[in-house]
Amino acid sequence: MKNSFSPLFLTNFFGTLNDNFLKTLASFTVIGWISDERVKSIAMGVTAGALVLPYILCSPLADRLTVLWSKRKIVRIAKWAELPIMAVAIAGFIFKSPWLVIGSVLLMGLQSSLYSPAKYALIRDIGGVERISTGMGGMEGVSFLGVLMGTVAGSIVSDIESEILRYGCLIGFAALGLIASYTIRAKEELNRSLHAVNPLRYMRRVYRMANRYDGLNAVIFTLSTFWWGAAMLQMGLLVYGKTGLGLSAIGTGSLLCAAAVGIVLGQVIAGFIDKKRFLLGTTLLTGWIAAALLAVLYFVPMSPICFAVILGVLAFDLGFFKLPFDAEIQKVVKGPKLNTILSYFNQVSFLFMLVASGCYALVSWAFGPKAFLFLLAIVFLIVPFLFVFSYRSVLLCVGRWVFARRYNVMVDGLDVLKDIEAKGSTVLVLPNHPAMVDPMLVAVTFCKTPLKPLSDESFFRAGIVAPRVLKTLGAVPVPDLRKNRSRAGASIARGLGDIVKATINDGGNVIFYPSGHIQTECEREDIGTRQLAYNICSDLPNNIRVIGVRTRGLWGSIWSRKNRAASPAFVPTFIKSVLLWFFWSPFVRRRKVRMHIEDVTSLVVEWSKLSRLEFNAKLNNWYNVDEKEGV
Repeated sequence: MKNSFSPLFLTNFFGTLNDNFLKTLASFTVIGWISDERVKSIAMGVTAGALVLPYILCSPLADRLTVLWSKRKIVRIAKWAELPIMAVAIAGFIFKSPWLVIGSVLLMGLQSSLYSPAKYALIRDIGGVERISTGMGGMEGVSFLGVLMGTVAGSIVSDIESEILRYGCLIGFAALGLIASYTIRAKEELNRSLHAVNPLRYMRRVYRMANRYDGLNAVIFTLSTFWWGAAMLQMGLLVYGKTGLGLSAIGTGSLLCAAAVGIVLGQVIAGFIDKKRFLLGTTLLTGWIAAALLAVLYFVPMSPICFAVILGVLAFDLGFFKLPFDAEIQKVVKGPKLNTILSYFNQVSFLFMLVASGCYALVSWAFGPKAFLFLLAIVFLIVPFLFVFSYRSVLLCVGRWVFARRYNVMVDGLDVLKDIEAKGSTVLVLPNHPAMVDPMLVAVTFCKTPLKPLSDESFFRAGIVAPRVLKTLGAVPVPDLRKNRSRAGASIARGLGDIVKATINDGGNVIFYPSGHIQTECEREDIGTRQLAYNICSDLPNNIRVIGVRTRGLWGSIWSRKNRAASPAFVPTFIKSVLLWFFWSPFVRRRKVRMHIEDVTSLVVEWSKLSRLEFNAKLNNWYNVDEKEGV
């Protein structure tokens, strides 16, 4: 029988509820004790910073605790510690001491930071790998429900002169979270990895650990940008609701309610969809929708009701934006290392939130209480774009959609691809090279089989986009021997065979072009005297499959050498292709491209018994075979 997520959800709900109830109550109360408007913004930033600073300093200690104790024990001890922290907060309200109240917020942040990695790691312990998306969707859903109810309750209670109600909520929420923590059931993975508790050393060391997972740091930093934006949005709305929209404390809480409801719905629905669809591939779309909605909120004058409606839509979109990142961390990182990565993520994300406190105070002081919306719009316009070019699977997903608007690619041999994906075979892919664009078309076709391409070294210096894409794809630079005929260049070229073999022996999939250049004649491949394909195929490692790819239909493309003495320059051709994609491609028929995929392992093994020139001739014949239309 599968363990239920409900006890963990309830524990998380009451913890988040009390965090935000205390923070909101503290914010409104402290603001009420201060008369200077500019000082109010600073006090808001200090209060928010007090909740997040412990995550930056104590996340390494939180990771160490998962080695000493079980995750459930950590959660329970943290919930016990919440009771005396509430006593400190109550004392601050009784004596009207801003610093004592802010100190209680700091202690609450310390308590939350020490058990946060444990509670999120319990998701996989409870539900297993197959229920990660559902668990993350529910966990984040109840988190934002806690944010919603805590913020609204804090807003309402701050307007009600009832100390019994105020103090009863603080103690009651803490007690309910403690009770719920004793009902959590999970089969825990043990963590035996010890790391430094020095925050700077810890962050540096785990950053290097995360770099071993392709693109994981990009996921963590993009998700941290979301939390930076969420912190800015929450602080900004607390002030702008009153000063810009003329709302009461309850009205401002209702405005935040719209945001929390939208994020809860967005994340819960995304959690179910993410099990069947690759939602991380929609990052660019959801990020840019958020940027557009933030720009509308900034530039268009509107009533509080209209503002709240658009804010709710924005929050729903941000829920879709966030959930796939949370789930991706749990999917990528296996075993006890997840505790360490989650602690590192807490450190990074709350560092971003601390920076958000400073950004908000500075921006609102310099440009007014509404300026944070414009800053958020710029960030959500830029960051998703940077992420797409930093994460392989997302880059290929977006690339597949982009190329589908320009090329009608008909693939023959999809059964070979499915067989590779099902068996997890190590492959060597040998395509022909009709144009500079076909590597991208091949890459998106093999999107579920990570391929490390060999690429001309000149492309690693061609502007900004090409080097970023090649790095994300794990490309290996290859010297152009037509330009570099020195002994050093030849030595490097001979060493490529060793690089390819080492990559294959390590279980990596390699793709390279036997000809080493794009076609100079219409649909005619010419390998010439090149030796890399021959050398590799003459000494193939065991259990390696060689896949041939034959592409037709790209001759005449702006990426081909038709009517050119040399290959097209990358940067101007890229700019031209982008302009054509937007202003010309929607009104013309897509270019037909035929791609034939075949397992040629037995063929190349047989051909490799011949001389190098005979091998190249056989491979040329395979690439240049006449095909019927539609193959």
